[in-house]
Order: sequence, then C-alpha cells, then structure tokens
Amino acid sequence: MSEVIDAVEDGRPVPVPDHVSAPYFSACARGELWIQRCPDCGYRQHYPRPLCVECGAEPEWETTRGLGTVHTFTVVRQMGVEPFRSRLPYVVAMIELDEGPLMMGDVTDIDVDEVRIGQRVEVYMLRTGKDVAVPHWRPVRGDARGGGA
Repeated sequence: MSEVIDAVEDGRPVPVPDHVSAPYFSACARGELWIQRCPDCGYRQHYPRPLCVECGAEPEWETTRGLGTVHTFTVVRQMGVEPFRSRLPYVVAMIELDEGPLMMGDVTDIDVDEVRIGQRVEVYMLRTGKDVAVPHWRPVRGDARGGGA
C-alpha cells in the first residue's frame, strides 16, 4: 500500500470518475495503484478503458507494486495561469511501471534539476475527494541507485 495524503485545495482540476475509471480512482484513494490486464491476451494498459486496446476483450484490474522508472520528463518553468503558476517549477514525467505500462504524473520531493531519466520512483496518492485520489511520484526512499542514464 502506498501513502495517501489529503490534498490541499489549490484550484487544480480534480478527476471526475465515470463508470470505467471509478474503480481505479477508488483504489488510489485506498493507496493502491491499479492497471488493467487483459484476461485473453495478457496485455497491460493504463489509463482505464472499457476494452483491451490489443484484442478488444474486457480487461480486469491488477494491483501494481507502485514502483517505476522515469521514462522521460519535462520541467515546467513557465505558466501564466493559476493555480499552476504558484507551483513553478515542477516536473511532469512519464513513468514506466515495473509491470510495463506508462503513466504520466508529477515527480515531487526532489529538486527539479535532480530528476533523471532512469531514476527509480515510488507512487504516493493525493486524495482529492472521498473516493478519489491522484497518483504522484517521488524518488524511491533509501534507493542508493538514485537513477540515471
């Protein structure tokens, strides 16, 4: 289980789950990071979809370890609108989960100039509502490898 932190209302958009994504966001609110896995072909995917993008079967949910690697990232240094302007600078990254799928999210708890491709990260959740939380990423605690290609 991952750490779940109650988010401070800062004006950022929050997810509005639908019938496909509600189980995912509810799992996040409990500290679990879920992806979908196809029972027919084994393909794993994220973000939540009603059908497997490889074969069209109905996917099932699978709990991940909540660990991954920074695949690519950008440092956002300019933003003219709130609430994002007051957060500058910040990192948005594509995280390659240990289970395979890529997931986009903020990388926090590290100076923006220290983030590296290949860096190991762990998920934590920011709860934005009763049954909704959003995954965020931070360097794996105690990982001496730190990262980087």
